[in-house]
Amino acid sequence: MNPINKNVAIIGAGLAGLNCSTQLQEDGFRVQVFEKSRGPSGRMSTRSREDWAADHGAQYFTARDSLFIEELQTWISAGVAGAWYPNLKVFESNEWRDGSVLENRYVGIPAMNSPGKYLAKNLTIEFNQTIDQISRQNGKWSLHSIESGNIEDQFDWLVIALPATQAFILTKFVDESIEESCKDFNMLGCWTVMAQFAEQPKVSFDAAFVNNEIISWISRNNSKPGRTGQESWTFQANPQWSQEWMELNKEEACKRILECAEKLGFHFQSAEISTHRWRYASGAISPSPEYSFFENMKLGLCGDWLHGGRVEGAWLSGLKLSNEIKMRAV
Repeated sequence: MNPINKNVAIIGAGLAGLNCSTQLQEDGFRVQVFEKSRGPSGRMSTRSREDWAADHGAQYFTARDSLFIEELQTWISAGVAGAWYPNLKVFESNEWRDGSVLENRYVGIPAMNSPGKYLAKNLTIEFNQTIDQISRQNGKWSLHSIESGNIEDQFDWLVIALPATQAFILTKFVDESIEESCKDFNMLGCWTVMAQFAEQPKVSFDAAFVNNEIISWISRNNSKPGRTGQESWTFQANPQWSQEWMELNKEEACKRILECAEKLGFHFQSAEISTHRWRYASGAISPSPEYSFFENMKLGLCGDWLHGGRVEGAWLSGLKLSNEIKMRAV
């Protein structure tokens, strides 16, 4: 392909979009990334305050695929990821028991968004840009942003690295066939509460899986490698409860989650509390198509929801879509 026709826009700076961008840029594509948030990493996110921080998106990740294991070693060597060995418990039927360790868990260092920042450092990313319209004319893609209006540049290729619902909303007026790539997804939301304590709560674990309660996961941020600051914990509600109560106001959702946490041994009288609602947090198409590609439009979709619903799947989805685009651009 003529080098002047290797201009690509990527919407979304989560791990899938970042890896796809990195791979294409290394192959000579001119890549422009658009991200609605203030920084990269998507759901591998960290909420920061003046004297504390808490991972409030993905809590950890595992590595099974050989390609991702190789990438993980690069992150570890760069000091942006490492293994996490929490004292893990399980709460079920009003009883605590020890959690099993079936495979290594890894986290970003010093925060979960660190691998994303590492991938983003050499990319051109426009943050605080919410792309709400896309169109294709004369073989070129045009974008419109809520914040900036029409984007000046036009693009030969377009990659949408967003959750399935957002991808469908953005593409439904371009080609109805794209809905087929999005319709079987099952992404559920997640209400998340972060609490900063003056001193460590009197519980006997660093992390816990909680079954059959409003809360499904608890994590002590300070138990993860590289963390500093005051004592902070993350409480994530289970996906089914979160989806059912997605439209609750934040105050009520937080109240119900903290009431559940108090049953599990926590006390919040002097804690600083922050709440976040993830509308699209978990779930994936099965069987996994890995990515979606529409050659006639030079359009691709990638994300964890297309590749197993995990951090590793997001990275692999971006990689495999980039390989498809490279092959088609020859």
